[in-house]
Amino acid sequence: MTSELEFPDLLRLIDERSRAFRSAVWTAASLDVPVPTCPEWSLLDLVHHLGEGRRSWAATVAAGPAATSRVRPPSDGDAAAPSEPDALDGWLAASTRQLLDALREAGPERGCWTWWGDSQSPGTCGAVARHQLQEIAVHTYDAQLTVGTPRPLPDAVALDGVEEFLSTCCATTSPWPHEPAVVDYAATEGRSWRLWVSADGARTAPLPETAGPVDARVTGTASEIVLAAFYGRRPLEALTIEGDREVIDRLIAWEPE
Repeated sequence: MTSELEFPDLLRLIDERSRAFRSAVWTAASLDVPVPTCPEWSLLDLVHHLGEGRRSWAATVAAGPAATSRVRPPSDGDAAAPSEPDALDGWLAASTRQLLDALREAGPERGCWTWWGDSQSPGTCGAVARHQLQEIAVHTYDAQLTVGTPRPLPDAVALDGVEEFLSTCCATTSPWPHEPAVVDYAATEGRSWRLWVSADGARTAPLPETAGPVDARVTGTASEIVLAAFYGRRPLEALTIEGDREVIDRLIAWEPE
C-alpha cells in the first residue's frame, strides 16, 4: 500500500518535522529532563535516538537492495553523538540531511532492506521515507510534550500516518490468536480504513462507501488515532470506541511473530 503523499512531500515533511523537533528541544531548560512518553529516556536520550536512527537509515538506504539487515553507521569521529547543546544541534541537523540526501539519491522505487517483510508496505525507499516521517513526527510530539508545548500531528502527516501504521505495523501473515474480527478507524477529517484480523493474519484497506458490519469502530482526529490507538502517546479516552472494546485492547497488546 503506497502513500497518497508524493515522495517530494514525504521528504519535505521529514525536514519540517525534524526542524520542529529541534525547535522543541532547544526550548528545554535542561536536556536531562525525563520524557513522559518514553519513561526510561531523558530528552538527551531522545535526541541521540533520533539522530542515530536517521544516520542508520541513511546508511541502509545508501547500501541498496543487496543489504540483508539495517546498516549501523560509524559511532566515532564526527559521527559520534555529542552531549553539548551547541554541538548537538548541528549534529542532529546533519543526521537529517544524511537521511534526506540518501533518499533523494536512491529515489522512491529503489529496493531497500526493511523490517516489515510480510506487511502490505513495499520494501522500497519510498516506504522507508513514509515510515521515517511517522517516527520523526511521533518523536516530535514526545519532545514537545516534554517541554510543555504538545501539538497535534499536522493533518497531512496524521492522515497518512493512520494508513501507514495499519499497512506497515499491523498488516501481517502471522495468525491472529483470537476470534476473527473487523475494526474500522474513522478520522473526523473524512477518511476511514478497515482492518481484518483472522487466522490468516491481518490486512487493511481504505473503507469502501458500502461496507458490512464491524466488531469495533474507532473514531477521532487522525492525530488522536495515531497518538492514542497506535503509539500509546495519548489515552484511549481521547477516542470514541464503539462496539467490542476488548478487540481494541487485544490489537494494542498483539505482537505478531
